[in-house]
Amino acid sequence: MILNPPSSVAFSVFGYDVKFYGIMLFLGMIFGIFTTSVISKRYYKSVDLDILTDFMPFLIIFSILGARIYYVLLSFNYYVKFPQEIFALWHGGISIHGAILGGLIAGIIYFKFIKKIPLLPYADVVSYGLAIGQAIGRWGNFFNQEAFGIPCNLPWKLYVESIYRPAELMQYSYFHPAFLYESIWDIFVFLILFFVVRKWAKNLSGVVFFSYLALYSTGRIFIENIRTDSVLNVQNIPIALIVSVFTILISIFSLIFITLQNKKPAN
Repeated sequence: MILNPPSSVAFSVFGYDVKFYGIMLFLGMIFGIFTTSVISKRYYKSVDLDILTDFMPFLIIFSILGARIYYVLLSFNYYVKFPQEIFALWHGGISIHGAILGGLIAGIIYFKFIKKIPLLPYADVVSYGLAIGQAIGRWGNFFNQEAFGIPCNLPWKLYVESIYRPAELMQYSYFHPAFLYESIWDIFVFLILFFVVRKWAKNLSGVVFFSYLALYSTGRIFIENIRTDSVLNVQNIPIALIVSVFTILISIFSLIFITLQNKKPAN
Protein backbone atom coordinates (compact mmCIF):
# COMPACT_ATOMS: atom_id res chain seq x y z
CA MET A 1 0.00 0.00 0.00
CA ILE A 2 1.54 3.26 -1.14
CA LEU A 3 0.38 6.39 0.68
CA ASN A 4 -0.34 8.98 -1.98
CA PRO A 5 -1.62 12.32 -0.65
CA PRO A 6 -4.44 13.96 -2.63
CA SER A 7 -4.75 17.70 -3.12
CA SER A 8 -4.29 19.68 0.08
CA VAL A 9 -7.57 21.50 -0.69
CA ALA A 10 -10.69 19.76 0.57
CA PHE A 11 -13.21 22.16 -1.01
CA SER A 12 -13.77 25.84 -1.72
CA VAL A 13 -16.35 28.20 -0.28
CA PHE A 14 -16.92 31.51 -2.06
CA GLY A 15 -13.48 31.28 -3.60
CA TYR A 16 -11.78 30.44 -0.31
CA ASP A 17 -9.93 27.12 -0.18
CA VAL A 18 -10.58 24.97 2.85
CA LYS A 19 -7.50 22.81 3.49
CA PHE A 20 -7.48 19.25 4.76
CA TYR A 21 -4.81 20.38 7.22
CA GLY A 22 -7.23 22.68 9.01
CA ILE A 23 -9.98 20.08 8.91
CA MET A 24 -7.77 17.46 10.56
CA LEU A 25 -6.65 19.88 13.26
CA PHE A 26 -10.28 20.80 13.91
CA LEU A 27 -11.31 17.13 14.12
CA GLY A 28 -8.38 16.48 16.44
CA MET A 29 -9.57 19.23 18.79
CA ILE A 30 -13.20 18.04 18.69
CA PHE A 31 -12.38 14.40 19.40
CA GLY A 32 -9.78 15.43 21.98
CA ILE A 33 -12.33 17.51 23.88
CA PHE A 34 -14.91 14.74 23.62
CA THR A 35 -12.46 12.14 24.93
CA THR A 36 -11.45 14.37 27.83
CA SER A 37 -15.06 15.07 28.76
CA VAL A 38 -16.17 11.42 28.65
CA ILE A 39 -13.23 10.12 30.67
CA SER A 40 -13.40 12.88 33.26
CA LYS A 41 -17.13 12.31 33.75
CA ARG A 42 -16.77 8.55 34.06
CA TYR A 43 -13.53 8.16 36.02
CA TYR A 44 -12.56 11.47 37.65
CA LYS A 45 -15.23 12.55 40.11
CA SER A 46 -12.91 15.17 41.60
CA VAL A 47 -12.90 17.07 38.29
CA ASP A 48 -15.65 19.67 37.97
CA LEU A 49 -17.08 19.31 34.46
CA ASP A 50 -18.35 22.88 34.40
CA ILE A 51 -14.90 24.22 35.23
CA LEU A 52 -13.33 21.87 32.69
CA THR A 53 -15.78 23.01 30.00
CA ASP A 54 -15.12 26.68 30.75
CA PHE A 55 -11.38 26.03 30.54
CA MET A 56 -11.47 24.41 27.09
CA PRO A 57 -11.66 27.60 24.94
CA PHE A 58 -8.87 29.07 27.05
CA LEU A 59 -6.81 25.92 26.51
CA ILE A 60 -7.39 25.83 22.74
CA ILE A 61 -6.42 29.47 22.22
CA PHE A 62 -3.23 29.24 24.29
CA SER A 63 -2.26 25.90 22.72
CA ILE A 64 -2.62 27.22 19.17
CA LEU A 65 -0.71 30.40 20.06
CA GLY A 66 2.01 28.42 21.81
CA ALA A 67 2.32 25.95 18.94
CA ARG A 68 2.66 28.71 16.34
CA ILE A 69 4.89 31.07 18.33
CA TYR A 70 7.26 28.22 19.20
CA TYR A 71 7.52 27.16 15.55
CA VAL A 72 7.98 30.72 14.28
CA LEU A 73 10.75 31.40 16.81
CA LEU A 74 12.58 28.24 15.78
CA SER A 75 12.20 29.23 12.11
CA PHE A 76 13.02 32.87 12.78
CA ASN A 77 15.29 33.33 9.75
CA TYR A 78 12.52 32.23 7.39
CA TYR A 79 9.75 34.32 8.92
CA VAL A 80 11.91 37.43 9.02
CA LYS A 81 12.10 37.18 5.23
CA PHE A 82 8.42 36.23 4.83
CA PRO A 83 6.53 37.84 7.74
CA GLN A 84 3.20 37.44 5.92
CA GLU A 85 3.56 33.69 6.44
CA ILE A 86 3.48 33.99 10.24
CA PHE A 87 -0.32 33.86 10.29
CA ALA A 88 -0.67 31.31 7.46
CA LEU A 89 -1.45 28.35 9.69
CA TRP A 90 -3.02 26.46 6.77
CA HIS A 91 0.48 26.11 5.29
CA GLY A 92 1.50 24.06 8.32
CA GLY A 93 4.09 24.98 10.88
CA ILE A 94 2.97 24.27 14.41
CA SER A 95 4.82 22.46 17.17
CA ILE A 96 3.33 20.02 19.66
CA HIS A 97 5.96 21.06 22.19
CA GLY A 98 4.81 24.66 21.82
CA ALA A 99 1.18 23.57 22.11
CA ILE A 100 1.89 21.70 25.35
CA LEU A 101 3.79 24.66 26.75
CA GLY A 102 1.00 27.05 25.77
CA GLY A 103 -1.61 24.76 27.30
CA LEU A 104 0.42 24.45 30.50
CA ILE A 105 0.67 28.23 30.78
CA ALA A 106 -3.09 28.46 30.25
CA GLY A 107 -3.63 25.88 32.99
CA ILE A 108 -1.39 27.66 35.48
CA ILE A 109 -3.12 30.99 34.87
CA TYR A 110 -6.64 29.55 34.94
CA PHE A 111 -6.43 27.09 37.82
CA LYS A 112 -3.78 28.65 40.04
CA PHE A 113 -4.62 32.33 39.71
CA ILE A 114 -8.25 32.48 38.56
CA LYS A 115 -9.96 29.45 40.08
CA LYS A 116 -7.33 28.85 42.80
CA ILE A 117 -7.73 25.07 42.63
CA PRO A 118 -5.20 22.28 41.90
CA LEU A 119 -4.08 22.05 38.28
CA LEU A 120 -2.86 18.47 38.09
CA PRO A 121 -6.23 16.62 38.20
CA TYR A 122 -7.32 18.63 35.17
CA ALA A 123 -3.96 18.13 33.45
CA ASP A 124 -4.49 14.39 33.87
CA VAL A 125 -7.85 14.28 32.10
CA VAL A 126 -6.68 16.64 29.34
CA SER A 127 -3.79 14.27 28.63
CA TYR A 128 -6.16 11.59 27.30
CA GLY A 129 -7.74 14.02 24.88
CA LEU A 130 -4.36 15.41 23.88
CA ALA A 131 -3.11 11.98 22.82
CA ILE A 132 -6.24 11.33 20.74
CA GLY A 133 -6.17 14.83 19.28
CA GLN A 134 -2.56 14.39 18.20
CA ALA A 135 -3.29 11.02 16.61
CA ILE A 136 -5.95 12.62 14.41
CA GLY A 137 -4.27 15.98 13.86
CA ARG A 138 -1.08 14.37 12.56
CA TRP A 139 -2.99 13.39 9.42
CA GLY A 140 -2.98 17.06 8.49
CA ASN A 141 0.73 16.53 7.75
CA PHE A 142 -0.24 13.80 5.30
CA PHE A 143 -2.32 16.16 3.19
CA ASN A 144 0.35 18.90 3.40
CA GLN A 145 3.07 16.39 2.45
CA GLU A 146 5.21 17.26 5.46
CA ALA A 147 6.60 15.53 8.56
CA PHE A 148 7.92 12.65 6.46
CA GLY A 149 11.08 10.67 7.04
CA ILE A 150 14.09 9.47 5.11
CA PRO A 151 13.69 7.63 1.78
CA CYS A 152 12.42 4.06 1.96
CA ASN A 153 10.87 1.36 -0.20
CA LEU A 154 8.56 -0.25 2.35
CA PRO A 155 5.05 -1.37 1.40
CA TRP A 156 3.58 1.58 3.34
CA LYS A 157 5.95 4.13 1.79
CA LEU A 158 4.75 7.70 1.30
CA TYR A 159 4.90 9.36 -2.10
CA VAL A 160 6.05 12.98 -1.86
CA GLU A 161 5.82 15.38 -4.78
CA SER A 162 9.13 16.91 -5.88
CA ILE A 163 8.19 20.43 -4.70
CA TYR A 164 8.01 19.15 -1.11
CA ARG A 165 11.22 17.12 -1.11
CA PRO A 166 14.46 18.42 0.41
CA ALA A 167 16.93 19.47 -2.28
CA GLU A 168 19.43 16.79 -1.24
CA LEU A 169 16.77 14.06 -1.60
CA MET A 170 15.24 15.24 -4.85
CA GLN A 171 16.11 11.99 -6.64
CA TYR A 172 13.89 9.99 -4.27
CA SER A 173 10.10 9.71 -4.52
CA TYR A 174 9.13 7.55 -1.54
CA PHE A 175 9.75 8.22 2.13
CA HIS A 176 8.94 6.95 5.61
CA PRO A 177 5.50 8.27 6.67
CA ALA A 178 6.82 9.67 9.94
CA PHE A 179 3.48 11.41 10.57
CA LEU A 180 1.79 7.99 10.49
CA TYR A 181 4.27 6.49 12.95
CA GLU A 182 3.59 9.31 15.37
CA SER A 183 -0.17 9.01 14.91
CA ILE A 184 0.00 5.29 15.72
CA TRP A 185 2.28 5.95 18.69
CA ASP A 186 -0.19 8.54 20.04
CA ILE A 187 -2.92 5.90 19.99
CA PHE A 188 -0.66 3.54 21.93
CA VAL A 189 0.07 6.33 24.41
CA PHE A 190 -3.66 6.79 24.96
CA LEU A 191 -4.19 3.05 25.49
CA ILE A 192 -1.30 2.85 27.97
CA LEU A 193 -2.60 5.87 29.87
CA PHE A 194 -6.16 4.57 30.00
CA PHE A 195 -5.65 0.88 30.65
CA VAL A 196 -2.42 0.90 32.67
CA VAL A 197 -1.48 4.27 34.17
CA ARG A 198 -5.02 5.29 35.12
CA LYS A 199 -5.55 2.10 37.12
CA TRP A 200 -2.16 2.30 38.78
CA ALA A 201 -2.27 6.02 39.55
CA LYS A 202 -5.75 6.14 41.10
CA ASN A 203 -5.58 9.15 43.46
CA LEU A 204 -2.09 10.26 42.45
CA SER A 205 -2.81 13.53 40.66
CA GLY A 206 -0.31 14.35 37.96
CA VAL A 207 0.82 10.81 37.23
CA VAL A 208 -1.21 10.52 34.03
CA PHE A 209 -0.01 13.92 32.80
CA PHE A 210 3.69 13.30 33.39
CA SER A 211 3.35 9.74 32.06
CA TYR A 212 1.85 11.20 28.90
CA LEU A 213 4.79 13.60 28.55
CA ALA A 214 7.32 10.82 29.09
CA LEU A 215 5.61 8.35 26.75
CA TYR A 216 5.02 10.80 23.94
CA SER A 217 8.56 12.16 24.17
CA THR A 218 10.03 8.64 24.08
CA GLY A 219 8.25 7.90 20.82
CA ARG A 220 9.17 11.31 19.44
CA ILE A 221 12.88 10.63 20.02
CA PHE A 222 12.78 7.53 17.81
CA ILE A 223 10.61 9.16 15.14
CA GLU A 224 12.68 12.34 15.06
CA ASN A 225 15.74 10.32 14.08
CA ILE A 226 14.22 9.48 10.71
CA ARG A 227 12.55 12.82 9.94
CA THR A 228 14.06 15.08 7.29
CA ASP A 229 12.32 18.33 8.18
CA SER A 230 13.46 19.18 11.69
CA VAL A 231 12.76 22.86 12.15
CA LEU A 232 16.06 23.55 13.92
CA ASN A 233 19.22 21.60 14.68
CA VAL A 234 21.70 22.29 17.46
CA GLN A 235 25.08 20.75 16.70
CA ASN A 236 23.29 18.56 14.13
CA ILE A 237 20.84 17.37 16.78
CA PRO A 238 17.15 18.20 16.14
CA ILE A 239 15.80 20.61 18.74
CA ALA A 240 12.69 18.42 19.09
CA LEU A 241 14.92 15.54 20.18
CA ILE A 242 16.70 17.70 22.76
CA VAL A 243 13.40 19.02 24.13
CA SER A 244 12.03 15.46 24.27
CA VAL A 245 14.99 14.25 26.34
CA PHE A 246 14.61 17.12 28.80
CA THR A 247 10.86 16.48 28.97
CA ILE A 248 11.45 12.83 29.83
CA LEU A 249 13.90 13.74 32.59
CA ILE A 250 11.53 16.32 34.08
CA SER A 251 8.63 13.85 33.86
CA ILE A 252 10.56 11.05 35.58
CA PHE A 253 11.63 13.40 38.38
CA SER A 254 8.02 14.59 38.79
CA LEU A 255 6.66 11.04 38.86
CA ILE A 256 9.16 10.04 41.54
CA PHE A 257 8.33 13.16 43.55
CA ILE A 258 4.56 12.53 43.35
CA THR A 259 4.99 8.89 44.35
CA LEU A 260 7.23 9.70 47.32
CA GLN A 261 4.91 12.48 48.48
CA ASN A 262 2.02 10.04 48.48
CA LYS A 263 3.97 7.58 50.63
CA LYS A 264 4.65 10.14 53.35
CA PRO A 265 2.68 9.31 56.52
CA ALA A 266 -0.04 11.79 57.42
CA ASN A 267 0.78 13.97 60.45
